[in-house]
Amino acid sequence: MTKSNELNFTVKVIEELYVPNKGIATYKDLKEKGLSIYVTANGVKTFFVRKRVKGRDERIIIGKFPDVTIEQARKRALSLKGLIASNIDPLAEERKERQNRKSFGEHFSEYLERYSKVHKKSWLYDEREVKKFLTHWFKRQLSDIQKSDVQRMHEKIFRENGLYQANRMLERVRGIFNKAIEWGWEGTNPAIGIKKYKEKSRDRFIQPAEMPCLLKSLEEETNQTAKDYFFILLLTGVRRTNTLMMKWSEINWERKEWRIPDTKNGVPVTVPLTERALDILSKRKKVCQSEWVFPSETDNQKHLINFKRAWKRTLQKATIYYWLQEEQIAPLINIEKLKLSSYEAVDNFYNQIIIDSKKQKIELPIGLMDIHLHDIRRTFGSYQAITGASLQIIGKSLGHKSPQSTQVYARLNLDPVRASIEKAVDAMFI
Repeated sequence: MTKSNELNFTVKVIEELYVPNKGIATYKDLKEKGLSIYVTANGVKTFFVRKRVKGRDERIIIGKFPDVTIEQARKRALSLKGLIASNIDPLAEERKERQNRKSFGEHFSEYLERYSKVHKKSWLYDEREVKKFLTHWFKRQLSDIQKSDVQRMHEKIFRENGLYQANRMLERVRGIFNKAIEWGWEGTNPAIGIKKYKEKSRDRFIQPAEMPCLLKSLEEETNQTAKDYFFILLLTGVRRTNTLMMKWSEINWERKEWRIPDTKNGVPVTVPLTERALDILSKRKKVCQSEWVFPSETDNQKHLINFKRAWKRTLQKATIYYWLQEEQIAPLINIEKLKLSSYEAVDNFYNQIIIDSKKQKIELPIGLMDIHLHDIRRTFGSYQAITGASLQIIGKSLGHKSPQSTQVYARLNLDPVRASIEKAVDAMFI
């Protein structure tokens, strides 16, 4: 086997190069100065050029032999030396080229690890939603995704999942491409110039007439973790993501407080815990084997992500209880069937009531089916307003950073306004 350090590279010579027992052995080409090859202990042979690039000693890999021929390696070495002589960093150029060739899937994986998981509390939603809606983009190069592709994606999600989901995905795509540009991709963000669908500011909250129906439905919920989660949302007004990420270490039992170290506003928030909330948490603490208050059912090292099925079941049963208050609708409902607990059984029963009502031409009110999980937080604030709390107190309890965020609670319930108007009218007609 050849052991000399400087050789005239030929196929025969390279094939007979000495293979070290450990580490690497390096050989230089006599014909093309600067071209070298190294051999690893497992016999892999790789061409490279070693040069000082902008003051740094760099090893620039050309490729493995025999995938790269000797002539190809010599031509590439000559080209690299020319670039370096012209004060061009070939490694930087290669990185730029690789970045420009990157697929959407490759970049999204990097985006998750390098940015989303590091800086976003909602990174799990990034991972879930992109994989749900955009897997057909994963093998396409970033540069192949055009504005028309993003526009079609936005419109499709709007048709099938609603405007809020469509707008959130548009924001995600824009952010993902912005990071690609920040990290060296030389393309144009295809989401730029696409307008979001107009969103209305929600002011929906659980009305006093609806609340007993929801509470009755919650009490009957068979998924204990979901039941406890919904009640903690209702009893604290904390954002759903912060509640899902609640840890036992954040609870001070003596002071009856829950300190959330990081919120949407980027500042810690301390939440007073009522006796009802503490009772729920203390019962969970006795049986929970995780650092999370609401651990995943499959892995208690992780917290749960969502309770969509349980929430839909809760709203369906609450709505049925709401319908029971209507004399015209009550005969359509078999009260015994409300004892059903599985998602499928409740869903079927709910849909059957709708079918029966259409047959009898009875119009059903929507009930609580338009309540979103985030509306529970608004409900918490609205009941504070109903009971006379000031906007300052409501804002403090909800962790609002600006007074504007709390203004919605000044118009949610008309009872105080109605009372004032009636008092004024009574005074006019005395």
